[in-house]
Parts: sequence; structure tokens; C-alpha cells
Amino acid sequence: MRLGILTAAALLMATPALAHPKLMSATPAPDSVVAAPARLQLVFSEALVDKFSGVDLVMTDMPGMKMSAPMKMQLTTALSPDGKTMVVTLTKPLPRGAYKLDWHAVSNDTHRVQGSYAFKVK
Repeated sequence: MRLGILTAAALLMATPALAHPKLMSATPAPDSVVAAPARLQLVFSEALVDKFSGVDLVMTDMPGMKMSAPMKMQLTTALSPDGKTMVVTLTKPLPRGAYKLDWHAVSNDTHRVQGSYAFKVK
């Protein structure tokens, strides 16, 4: 019985822990009000797989204009050399309004994680 417990404990200790990437910080930050950014940055806890990670950015409200649906923003994404920072480059600076950023990230563990946050441009 004791040998079985020791064997099970050894197997559990030998198994690598599978962690998922976590969003550590973002610029602009969630729920912030910022001047029009030309690019955004999302920093994750571990290196990402470029072709399986990315963002979608939509404008959800524009002052003085009634929007019938969110408007998707044109952008490109790239990873920094360390693989942990996703750099989002916009084709043009964002106009005043409210935005929702949806992100998805995959690291070497191959599990997709996702999240979203909002911010405003003044």
C-alpha cells in the first residue's frame, strides 16, 4: 500500500504543470480613458504561438453618432521578440469613442484562452 502511494506521488511530481497564458497587463488598460493610441500592447505570462493568437477590436459607441452595430477596426498583430507581448498596430489612430477588445492566446500547451475588456478614447 505504501509503495502504491509513493509511486502515485512520484508520477504526480514528474508530470509537468500545464499553465495557460494569462494577460498580465495591457495598454491601454481595461476601463481606462486615453488619448488616441496608434498601437496597443498586451503582455502575457508566457510566450504565445503567433499564428493562433490575436485580437479583434470594435468601436461600440461614438459620441454624437447613433451606431446600429459595432464597427470593426482595421489592425495587424505581431509578437515581440520574447513572444510574450502582442503588439497591435492600427491602420489609423482611433477616433473618440468606446471600444471593446477581444483577445485570444495560445501558448505551447496548445490550449486557447480568451478574454475581453473595454476602454475609451477621449
